[in-house]
Amino acid sequence: MNDKNIELEKNENSDILIEVANLKQYFSISTGFLKNVDLKAVDDVSFQIKKGETLGLVGESGCGKTTVGRTLLNLYKPTGGQIFYKGEEIKTKEDIKKFRQKAAMVFQDPYSSLNPRMTVGDIIGEPLDVHKLYNTKEERKERIRELMGLVGLSSEHATRYVHEFSGGQRQRIGIARALAVNPDFIVCDEPVSALDVSIQAQVINMFEDLQKKLGLTYLFIAHDIHVVEHISNRIAVMYLGKIVEIAESSELTSNPLHPYTVSLMSAVPVPDPKTARSKKRIILEGDVPSPLKVPSGCAFRTRCPKATEICSKETPAIREIKVGHFAACHNID
Repeated sequence: MNDKNIELEKNENSDILIEVANLKQYFSISTGFLKNVDLKAVDDVSFQIKKGETLGLVGESGCGKTTVGRTLLNLYKPTGGQIFYKGEEIKTKEDIKKFRQKAAMVFQDPYSSLNPRMTVGDIIGEPLDVHKLYNTKEERKERIRELMGLVGLSSEHATRYVHEFSGGQRQRIGIARALAVNPDFIVCDEPVSALDVSIQAQVINMFEDLQKKLGLTYLFIAHDIHVVEHISNRIAVMYLGKIVEIAESSELTSNPLHPYTVSLMSAVPVPDPKTARSKKRIILEGDVPSPLKVPSGCAFRTRCPKATEICSKETPAIREIKVGHFAACHNID
């Protein structure tokens, strides 16, 4: 490879903020007397997220979406694989500590993720205390007021407790807490699924405004593909611990390739009655297999209308079918 090609490769890689390579997260589950089986919550997952981009992660409940986010931030110690931040692998405790000063998480349930015994000001200020991000108490107060303003809360709310707030306001408090460390990267773990639909739109718009204002990068986890399509640049689809398809948001929703993604898109409601009547819904047969007993070969084959003999023998590798459109299926032309 000549020097020019090496330089081009460096420039392309410099745009990548987060890279996950062959990530695995297994949990040992007791199945009887002295018997344990590995539950493969995340199994050989790889993806990249560029600076300023939003990668959406969708799939059924229990497919491993949340575990990906938590493992990425080392809330769970990875069973295997590698995690890179700005090209540097996160391996040691010191690496994790530094990474957590530039990465944060917004949790799904604003009712259980906030300490009811702490004031709003102390909840938002806790990351400032942990990472020692202020010199004086007045500087701490000023930073808390600034963070509350960013998420649309009044500074007067700082002395109140979380039970006095609605669900949408509580989620704003959680977002302000995530912003306290001035992060580059935020894992958004189904941040609007516990909220009313009218409030969901407000919170999603706020995420977009904060991204533009602060240059944030998101991993946005959700099961509602409409929400993910609205906020994401690219979408990755998970099934039983594996990513089965990944592509640009508009490309994936208009031209899904993997049979699982096709069935997901067929179930999305259409507001136009005429279009809805002509739309053919694909109903998958059977239930999602237990992650303790994942089928051999392709995990989706037991519910797939296109399954053939090779699907039971070989696990399909994710490959580029079209430019920028990847899918893991033996039967895609």
